[in-house]
Amino acid sequence: MNTSKMIKVLSVDDHPLFREGIAAVLQGEEEIVLVGEATNGQEAIESFRIHRPDVTLIDLQMPVMNGIDAIKAIRLEFQDARFLVLTTYEGDIQALRALKAGASGYLLKSKIRKDLVETIRSVYAGRRRISPEVAAELAEHVADDALSEREIAVLSKVAAGTSNKRIADQLSVSEATVKAHMKSILSKLDANDRTHAVTIAMKRGFLDG
Repeated sequence: MNTSKMIKVLSVDDHPLFREGIAAVLQGEEEIVLVGEATNGQEAIESFRIHRPDVTLIDLQMPVMNGIDAIKAIRLEFQDARFLVLTTYEGDIQALRALKAGASGYLLKSKIRKDLVETIRSVYAGRRRISPEVAAELAEHVADDALSEREIAVLSKVAAGTSNKRIADQLSVSEATVKAHMKSILSKLDANDRTHAVTIAMKRGFLDG
C-alpha cells in the first residue's frame, strides 16, 4: 500500500476495545491509514516520534500521562502536530484546556461512527472541529469567571466529603478562608449549596469525575 499521499493517523487510548472500534471505522477508508496505537500519553510521545502522524486521535483521561500533557509535550517538539481529542466529557473546562494545549478537534466518543472520518479530514486540512454539544457548553460559559486553583482544591476536598475544618487544616488556612472560598465558588458556579457546586464542577470538567 502506498501511504505517502494518505492521512496517517495515530490512535491513543487506554481502552483496547475503543482502539479496536477506531481501527474498524478507519479500515474501509482509502485515504486514511492507522499507522500506530498507544495506551497513554508517554507512549503517545514515543509513537509520534516513530510514526510522525498527520492527525493524532487522543483521549484525555489516561494513566501515566494524560492527553493534555501529551499534546503539550508533542507540540513543543513538533509545532505542526495536529490533534483530535476523542472523549466522553462534554464539559467546557476540559475542552478549553485541550484547545489551549493545541488540539484542533474535540469529538465525543459517542459520535465516532458518524463523524470521525469527516472530522479527521477537517483537522488534517487545518480546520477546527468541535462537537456541537461541547461548543454549546463553551458558548454558554464563555463570560463566566473561572475557578482559581485554590478554589478547585477546596472543592475537590468538598467532593470527597471533607468538612470545612479539616479542609482548613489540610490546606494550612483558617476555616474562615475556606468559607470565603466556598462563597466565591457558589457564586461563580451559580450553585445553591456545596453538593450542587460539586455536581456542576464535575459536569463542566473542573473536577475529574
